[in-house]
Amino acid sequence: MDHENSMEAAKTRILQAALPHAAFDGWSQTTLNAALTDSDIAPALARALFPRGGIDLAVAYHQAGDQAMRDALASTDLTALRYTDRVAAAIKLRLAAADKELVRRGTTLFSLPQHAPEGAKLIWASADAIWQALGDTSTDLNWYTKRATLSAVYSATVLFWLGDHSDDNADTWAFLDRRLANVTQFEKTKAAIQANPLAKALLAGPAKLLEKIRAPKAAADLPGHHKP
Repeated sequence: MDHENSMEAAKTRILQAALPHAAFDGWSQTTLNAALTDSDIAPALARALFPRGGIDLAVAYHQAGDQAMRDALASTDLTALRYTDRVAAAIKLRLAAADKELVRRGTTLFSLPQHAPEGAKLIWASADAIWQALGDTSTDLNWYTKRATLSAVYSATVLFWLGDHSDDNADTWAFLDRRLANVTQFEKTKAAIQANPLAKALLAGPAKLLEKIRAPKAAADLPGHHKP
């Protein structure tokens, strides 16, 4: 355990030392080299912690933002809010933990074809972190639809936020509210379709198949499994 803690401490030191450099040199090997000089961490240890160099630094920064959001949500009372407003609050806390220039550098990196799957995985992980923090207990198809929907809302909001120059990001929060309102309207429409006797009969067969889909039991089980 002490070894794991020391490794995590070294990883945090390198990441913190990298932040000022990443704003200028992006999430790159140049940034990692500068961080090693500033943090006085042995290069061999850095290679073990960040074997892919800059891309692993960017991943670590994103994951640190997710953890900061979890910590903030754990100390925030959201019980008086509607569920949609809780989701909005979580996204706001997530972006509050981020630096626009560093996120912009990361977005540029993850937009490259070779890194796009990694970027999509990180967005999904952020959506999953939000749902977990909000107490989601779904284990069926809803587990996937919730995260897929929130991934789309979150990624669109991040892109809008990167170009937002309004006071206190007011335009971004208005954009977020509109996206969540669209999702709410979609859910209402879906519920109305499911309540319609004719639609219910037509969808009975596909629904039976979808009922067999289960959420993954562990991270290693992603993206899930089909129950026989």
